[in-house]
Amino acid sequence: MPLTVPAPAARFEIAMEDGPKVRLRRYGNPSGTRLLVGHGNGFAVDAYVPFWQQFLADYDVVICDFRNHGQSDRSAKERHVYAQLARDLDRIADGVEAELGKRSTVAVMHSFSSRTAMKHAIEIGWRWSGLVLYDPPNVPPPSHPVYPAMEIFENRLVQFAGGRRRTFNSVDELTQELKESRATARWIEGMHELMARSVLRKDEGAETWSLVCSPEIETAIYAEALKLNLWPKATDYGGPVKLVGCDPDMKGAPATGMANRALGMEMGYDYEAVPNTGHLQQIERPDACAQILHAFLAKHHLTKP
Repeated sequence: MPLTVPAPAARFEIAMEDGPKVRLRRYGNPSGTRLLVGHGNGFAVDAYVPFWQQFLADYDVVICDFRNHGQSDRSAKERHVYAQLARDLDRIADGVEAELGKRSTVAVMHSFSSRTAMKHAIEIGWRWSGLVLYDPPNVPPPSHPVYPAMEIFENRLVQFAGGRRRTFNSVDELTQELKESRATARWIEGMHELMARSVLRKDEGAETWSLVCSPEIETAIYAEALKLNLWPKATDYGGPVKLVGCDPDMKGAPATGMANRALGMEMGYDYEAVPNTGHLQQIERPDACAQILHAFLAKHHLTKP
């Protein structure tokens, strides 16, 4: 059965400092604690609906596509770097407050948006009532024993993204490619089609569809990952943080599992791994990932606004 994204209660956009607009949608209970939900590199937040829809009854859920993703504007490759994305996130936080009012807000991010949120919190400032990081591709210092595995992981992603097909004759073509990939074998039923719909945009004046996040843009983030020098202690943030890794002991698990276990144990995080998941854990086991977020919100008394 196809997965569908419900109609939002509201849509709005926020202009970034260099002009591109990011587009957000509001769902759920406007009186609840606010959850600001992000996505991974090359993906789109609509495709995470099996995860975030589980919070609509009680929470004010705001979903956000970062620049060059989903429904948001494209921008130059030179602007698609972590420093700019961290400034974007600060502007997004301001824009959400201006549009919807001030409220206790928990940032719920995955992969590159998690790393963006880490950089933002450490280098710009703490804006949240809580921060939940789903499998950020954390890279330890070069002297760390996990560094070589993360170096291989990121370099493989650079090679993969650089060779990605960018134009399709239909959404079904990308859907079929995703279904045939070993990397997506654990995705829940219906996710391949939903992801294809979420990451493609119809080409103007043509019958073709193109990836919103071009291979060059996607590659830029993977290439920058090894240079960030971002391995902070949990106490560096200024508020409660939950680190959720993929399964480091699963056969064929990505290196992010080992890296997040190391960061969690060495740097004092509230850390947990989701069994039998790879990097796309919210798409593979959305219920288990939602349970972790529910527990974090309850632990920090964030179930009420």
